[in-house]
Amino acid sequence: MGKCGSKDGVSDASKKQAAFKTSDELVDFETFFTPECKSELKKCLTKEIWEEYKDKSCAEGVTFKTCIFSGVKNQDSGIGIYAGSQDSYTTFNKLFDQCVTNYHKHAPDAVHTSDMTAEGIENAEFVEEDAAMIKSTRIRVGRNLAGYPLGPGVTKDQRDEIMTKVVAACETFEGDLAGKFYPLAGMSQEDQDQLIADHFLFK
Repeated sequence: MGKCGSKDGVSDASKKQAAFKTSDELVDFETFFTPECKSELKKCLTKEIWEEYKDKSCAEGVTFKTCIFSGVKNQDSGIGIYAGSQDSYTTFNKLFDQCVTNYHKHAPDAVHTSDMTAEGIENAEFVEEDAAMIKSTRIRVGRNLAGYPLGPGVTKDQRDEIMTKVVAACETFEGDLAGKFYPLAGMSQEDQDQLIADHFLFK
């Protein structure tokens, strides 16, 4: 591998990727990746797949270019591709199937089995010294709502709609599941400081 072709230590090829400001600027397939890039996107995106999908959008209106933009812009990405909606996995399956299989070892014909019960779970027993260090635990659950795009394609208005629906659902919780929702927009400084102190909100 030859020396870097730039005085500031950034290769000319890297500058080309950094120069992309929007997904609409993705036009010439030959300019997408540096030789150093090792992402799944680079491994799986062939010129043939690019030509087939470059002008297409998924059912939620998210373009193929939007799905791959981050991986082109950020050459150090491990994966480099982000579904714009559930439908992206089907509409752009020739690329997503390869990436998912390589990364998750989950083939297109594999079946996902869910078991949401607590039966059979074995918890490790902590010695007293280790147990004394535990102040709190939390479980984070991430889910997506049907009918809405995923992160790369969701709009501000859609995010607000999702928040309204989730809050309405959470307000039906009773007993130890009941709580208070703190929206980031309009949050008082007092609430912000307390949530940070309680490790529920991060700076």
